[in-house]
Amino acid sequence: MPVFRYSAVDGDGRVHTGTLEAGGDVGARQMVRDRGLLPTKVALASERPKTDLSKGIVIFRRGVSSKTLSAVTRQLSTLIGSDIRIEEALRIVAAQMDGQPVGTVLIDVRSAILEGRSFAAALARHPKVFPEFYRASIAAGEQSGKLSDVLAHLTEFVGNQEKARRKIQLALLYPALLAVVSLLMIALLMVYVVPDIVKVFVSRGAELPFLTRALIALSGFVQSFGVYVVIGSVLIGIGWNRWLAVPDNSRRFAKFLIETPPFKGFTRHLNAARFAGSLATLVRSDVPLVEALQASAAVTPNRFARERAMRVAARVREGASLRNAMAEADVFPPLLLAIVASGEQSGKLGQGLERAAIDLEQELESLVAALVALVEPGVLLVMGGVVLLMVLSILLPIVNLNNLAGL
Repeated sequence: MPVFRYSAVDGDGRVHTGTLEAGGDVGARQMVRDRGLLPTKVALASERPKTDLSKGIVIFRRGVSSKTLSAVTRQLSTLIGSDIRIEEALRIVAAQMDGQPVGTVLIDVRSAILEGRSFAAALARHPKVFPEFYRASIAAGEQSGKLSDVLAHLTEFVGNQEKARRKIQLALLYPALLAVVSLLMIALLMVYVVPDIVKVFVSRGAELPFLTRALIALSGFVQSFGVYVVIGSVLIGIGWNRWLAVPDNSRRFAKFLIETPPFKGFTRHLNAARFAGSLATLVRSDVPLVEALQASAAVTPNRFARERAMRVAARVREGASLRNAMAEADVFPPLLLAIVASGEQSGKLGQGLERAAIDLEQELESLVAALVALVEPGVLLVMGGVVLLMVLSILLPIVNLNNLAGL
């Protein structure tokens, strides 16, 4: 049945929104009234809302976060593992997510299943919510009859991805805040404090030290052109994003990151960890290796590494071993190649890939910790040096105060 999104008010005037399934617009309105609400707006969930100029125009549209996807997968795994039918499990989870974008998505997936589509085909209607490796795992689980096991693997994998992402964000949050606050304080000093202090020395008419003259010039520049610098920085950022939107430019930049120190080590480990984790989940879900490679390559962050990973799938289809194909790609660290070779020889490729993904994640965490350990003192030293120069530029004229006074 079609999915409708509604807005309604209760007897106290409070606004309620949500989604429901109904045979038509009239039936949807009646179902809203049966809940004791007065419907003010009912429309198909697939319809795009008209732009309301009084409320502004929506420019950016955020998808479902990995945290939400992990929670949904965990609940589905629990329900389906308890022998609850897929459509009923989707209805229960969607009811818990009512009011969130993923709730509407789950209801649409349930409707597609009730129309006769497979679970994987229903998920494919929302590729931005459910990644390719996720849908491939679900398809394999349906074909092999191990859907609950596959969902359990996906829950663990998506949860680990969310934890890793949060760790990196939290690790870099403090240095970023420190740099922003320091720059803001220096800018405020340049605009409001330094001019008043240096006026005393400038009024003397004596020759000032180089540092003091440089500080005065910099303060004048910030006062006169600071706003233009900020606007220029924003325009440069927009231009950079537009430049990266061109596929060839994005590929060049991705190649630069994966082949140039000091970015090389971190970029390779990040992409290898994502690739190995996805591939391990798919292989353990009995997805054919070539299809698993293609799906894992699709979720590899770096564009250049993604293209090389696609070549790995093509080489394996031609009959090459996975280890040799990955070595030819020249974007994967030796640790991953060694574990893949061992897994192929022992016939335990899925377990080997899972172990490799864990090892790579640990190395990635070590790299992030080392990066943060260098960034924090680096920011402190740079900002401390700037403040020291500002203090010296003010103190030097004071030390030479007798000369400035003509004594």
